[in-house]
Amino acid sequence: MRAAILHAVGNDKLDIRDDVTLAPVGPADVRVRIKATGVCHSDLSAMTGVLPQPVPLVLGHEGAGAVVEVGEHVTSLKPGDHVVINWRPGCQECDLCLGGQPYLCIKYVVEAFSKGNFRFGGDGATAYGMAGCGTWAEEIVVPWQGAIKIDEDVSWEAAALIGCGITTGVGAAINTAKVRPGSTVAVIGCGGVGLSVIQGARLSGARMILAIDPLESKHELAKKVGATHAVTPEQVPDTLNELTAGAGFDYGFEVVGKAATIQSAWQITRQGGDVIVVGAGAVDDMVSISAFSLLFEGKNLLSSLYGEADVRHAFPYFAKLHKAGKLDLESMISARIRLSDLNDAVAALRGGEVLRQIVVMD
Repeated sequence: MRAAILHAVGNDKLDIRDDVTLAPVGPADVRVRIKATGVCHSDLSAMTGVLPQPVPLVLGHEGAGAVVEVGEHVTSLKPGDHVVINWRPGCQECDLCLGGQPYLCIKYVVEAFSKGNFRFGGDGATAYGMAGCGTWAEEIVVPWQGAIKIDEDVSWEAAALIGCGITTGVGAAINTAKVRPGSTVAVIGCGGVGLSVIQGARLSGARMILAIDPLESKHELAKKVGATHAVTPEQVPDTLNELTAGAGFDYGFEVVGKAATIQSAWQITRQGGDVIVVGAGAVDDMVSISAFSLLFEGKNLLSSLYGEADVRHAFPYFAKLHKAGKLDLESMISARIRLSDLNDAVAALRGGEVLRQIVVMD
């Protein structure tokens, strides 16, 4: 089968080949034929080493497809089921899972990255799967918890977006921040996840949503999906005074993954407000906030991994919102491409202008 392999961290080019084989299906695994998969900034971060992953590596973690085969112990899925890939599957047995935080469970992450636990094989093509998935391949094998069934009338492209960007962004607004109706929101970074945060804030009833991105080409789409205002970082001080009389916003979302933008989110959030870190940053990128400010400004610094979602419920729920016309997923797709186009897609992602490029499989 075909797959795109990263042989070494820092490589600019992927090895796109058609002689890759798949690991056998274990008793608790499912094999999924990928129908659509997104090109997410986290994939680029894995290529550059910002997000540590073992290599060789088949990239991709945002995907959807049809179940082809299930292990003998799997009872919740059957061949033919339409599923969204869950790149952070919870074991559903540990204290984190039972306590309502399955997105923090690392059982399958550890197993996926155990030395020699390759998801893919073949001559010169032995590789791990990104986040235990590797959706930049025609087929993958994941634990049954890593494939969530959805209705068959949801398009493959929409289902793929729900698998990461939508759940991460919308979930940050409704699960982590619990944005209140009538509140004010600022979102730094208007890529696919940032736009999803904007949609989550809109769904929550925010009366003012400021989108902040250095690329003015993204401002129009930000307004289309729910932002009331859109500015570049240089315009923020004047806009902050104009919209909030200098007080700041109730919620400040950082969706870039940089210490500098986390501090910016802190600065534009009002006293007693919530600062929510959504972007995935580097291990050595340290954030500096004074102890005095941390205490006396009364702000809450929150992290939001995978939108703090229990995807067993979140994926079908977001699919229903999309079908009801309340989540605009089509506008977030900047291009539909083929697996063979992935090197060009990664180069476009580096340029920053694109939103979500979706690989549509044959």
